[in-house]
Amino acid sequence: MRILITGNMGYVGPGVVSQLRASYPDAELIGYDMAYFAACLTNAEFLPESKLDAQLFGNIKSISYKELKGVDVVVHLAAISNDPMGKKYEDITLDVNFKASARLAKMTKEAGARAFVFASSCSVYGATEGVAKTEDSAVGPLTAYAKSKVMTEESLSELADEDFTITALRFATACGMSERLRLDLVLNDFVAAALATGNIEILSDGTPWRPLIHVKDMARAIEWAISREPKHIDYFLAINAGSNDWNFQVHQLASAVAEAIPGTSYTCNELAPADNRSYRVSFDLYKSLAPQHQPLYTLRETILELQEGLVSMNFKNSNFRNSSFMRLQVLTQLQENNYINTNLEWNHSASSLKSITHDFYRN
Repeated sequence: MRILITGNMGYVGPGVVSQLRASYPDAELIGYDMAYFAACLTNAEFLPESKLDAQLFGNIKSISYKELKGVDVVVHLAAISNDPMGKKYEDITLDVNFKASARLAKMTKEAGARAFVFASSCSVYGATEGVAKTEDSAVGPLTAYAKSKVMTEESLSELADEDFTITALRFATACGMSERLRLDLVLNDFVAAALATGNIEILSDGTPWRPLIHVKDMARAIEWAISREPKHIDYFLAINAGSNDWNFQVHQLASAVAEAIPGTSYTCNELAPADNRSYRVSFDLYKSLAPQHQPLYTLRETILELQEGLVSMNFKNSNFRNSSFMRLQVLTQLQENNYINTNLEWNHSASSLKSITHDFYRN
């Protein structure tokens, strides 16, 4: 089996590569990435891409049939990956997250692959009131990032058939340690603040709801999506991926971090305007369809794992929100150094990666 993983050099990718290598030791695993965050390694004992058979460098907008030849499954992680980036690069978010994703899926089907796994998001539900959102609930995306996920899902639903299974995993908010750690995620931010300053400042009143999932449990969900046996009613399946036990209000997350890391305090901004990005989500369908791939991590385990990882890195940066731990900051720095242009494309003479774009690195 040949599996192509786009966006494998981000936060989620290393865990996905590791999971798939363990589950499919004889598979040919190929990465495809722009390599914006290739240098953002954290506590990595070895390069995560060493578990691949090949690493391709390229823009997902211009991927060709050459890269898709002989591929059985595409795992599509590549995206402009959060709300701050989506706000600054709204048009590019539409181009990459929607247009390029729809094009990739169409090409994947035409190239003869059997399955396409799309990393979607629970943020498609937007603001919610009352009961937890199910897959049958109406979507109400509030940001460019969330809107791009909805548009892509709609496009993908038209491609699926008995020969081409598509699974859109609507992931809860990611958290946990990774070989390319991000701190622009709510739980990761809180643990970093606790270690760096001893205090967590919640910008909202703390009441918004956030479902969470550990990055390694995301990888388990992707493994399930690759192997699932579809029925005619779900050749295309959009499914909430996470656990009912991981629906938390923001202040509950801060309280859990304070309890796990002694000496930590937290404050809420009671005068803050309402944060409409609040949603509780039901993961009942995922539990029924993927009983062997349910999330394994608990909230406390994840907090302690992040603490251990950051401490071992001698992390003490109280200004981490302006550092390379924040994906938007990385892109901004690359632009300021003239490595990438305003369209987030590598400049021809700026990076040594440019000379090897589209080439294979083989073990």
